Amino acid sequence: MKVSVNNIDIDCRDEGEGLPVIFIHAFPLNQTMWDEQVAATSVTCRAITLDLRGFGRSGFGSSSHSIEEMASDVRGLMKRLGIERAVLVGLSMGGYVSLAFYRNYPGSVEALVLADTRAGADPQEARERRFKSAEKAEREGSAAIADDMTPLLLGRSSQATRPDLIAKTREMIEGNSPAGIAAAQRAMAARRDSTDLLGTINIPVLVIVGSEDSLTPPVEAEAMNRAIRGSRLEVIQRAGHLSNLEQPRLFNNALKQFIHPLEQFG
Repeated sequence: MKVSVNNIDIDCRDEGEGLPVIFIHAFPLNQTMWDEQVAATSVTCRAITLDLRGFGRSGFGSSSHSIEEMASDVRGLMKRLGIERAVLVGLSMGGYVSLAFYRNYPGSVEALVLADTRAGADPQEARERRFKSAEKAEREGSAAIADDMTPLLLGRSSQATRPDLIAKTREMIEGNSPAGIAAAQRAMAARRDSTDLLGTINIPVLVIVGSEDSLTPPVEAEAMNRAIRGSRLEVIQRAGHLSNLEQPRLFNNALKQFIHPLEQFG
């Protein structure tokens, strides 16, 4: 369904009842990356996904996006759906959005799941790579970004044994507009550093990382785990950057074990 938020149409789905759990997708994918997590959690929870601005079936809005704007979109969607507090599950770019959301709306977060992401801002070299990728998307289209990103997003085990997942990942990337991909790359390049925020988080946090993640490797997850008081770390074996897609059973088990105690008080 489409919901008007911040003067753009956000495409989302809302399934199940109970504790609200909002899944925020990775770059450069869309909300369908969470299909198996929605199926697993909507039995006992209210599972919500959305296409971030410029992705999937959501509107584009302004030509210059920011991670803070994406967080504001999530907050606006919550208001439209009548949700005061929710568990946020963010993977990769979704993790950046989740941290920005907590910075700006801490009272609206029941708990956080930070998957295959990092707290720090990009160093200059990484920002330059994002700018070049944005230009390439505008010049050559989404398929060129799929060529570049798919081998980075999937771990070596998935690349060797999961041609179906390779095709699915490419399909999600190619389904996004070049303009949306470019805007998101520039937004991530400009995002705020959230390292100092970690020590202020006083809600339950689960940190997840794929053992084969080369984009945000386990060392990044371990650093976040140490910085966030009382957080839990789950390393998903034989998974790369898209740990929820590569090893859905292991990801879902970790997610359900984390969420179940929260349901008692939701």
